[in-house]
Amino acid sequence: MSKVIRSFEASHQWLSINTATVRRQWTLDRIIDECARREIRAISPWRDQVQAAGLQATARQLRAHGMQLSGYCRGGFFPAADEAGLRAALDDNRHAIDEAMTLGAPCLVLVVGSLPGALNGQPAYTSLARARSEVRDGIAATLAHARQVGLPLAIEPLHPMQAAERACVNTLAQALDLCDELDPQRSGALGVALDAYHVWWDPQLQAQIERAGRERLLAYHVCDWLTPTRDLLNDRGMMGDGVIELRQLRGWVEAAGYRGFAEVEIFSEHWWQRPGEDVLDTCIARHRSVV
Repeated sequence: MSKVIRSFEASHQWLSINTATVRRQWTLDRIIDECARREIRAISPWRDQVQAAGLQATARQLRAHGMQLSGYCRGGFFPAADEAGLRAALDDNRHAIDEAMTLGAPCLVLVVGSLPGALNGQPAYTSLARARSEVRDGIAATLAHARQVGLPLAIEPLHPMQAAERACVNTLAQALDLCDELDPQRSGALGVALDAYHVWWDPQLQAQIERAGRERLLAYHVCDWLTPTRDLLNDRGMMGDGVIELRQLRGWVEAAGYRGFAEVEIFSEHWWQRPGEDVLDTCIARHRSVV
């Protein structure tokens, strides 16, 4: 494995912006234009933003700017209270795959889901084992369509604080176990989206990144963990404002063979209140100095 980490200091050519980072300030078409103006050459948009802007209109705008995607957010949320819900989740994920293909995304990011109804405070059941089984079956079923059209799926393990509501896959090891079971040939059809915010704490992280290797590392997301964290969902930090050893983490990821974008994904009430121009300019500066 290579031990040489890419230098980002002179350029932000490997910066991507997850569009959630400035979703409160701008609509998607404005986000694309503002990124292009700053020579940010990749984004990762969210499905609701694409729906609001129009799928075909978004595809045309991306092509006009020569802009790439680093991923598409998101598929997943497979568990459900009944068979009808499970079928609906599979249908929705097929639609997400088709949208991602239209936009030229390199992968569909999966936030796999957990206890159905928990986000609304009314879980239909409380068995994580059942949720994890439904996630496994849902990914397996979705993978068939993804293989058919040639779009990789990227499982994103989420921090354990979100194990009940958003994702019952909470470590990189869990995600890779699913990859090894469902794609033992390491074909590139199934891998992981590694988000620094969710995995930085894991004592097995370096070893699991090595285990993932180039074939499984499909996306890499960065932000920072603030101390104290005031909100478990919407208080992510700008890179360099928290405690994550981001340069070390990227070193591990690149040593394992990753050479894609470092995608900034910041859910933050603080940064959503700042002018979008300031947010993007700060992302560029921190990408060069910290990431």
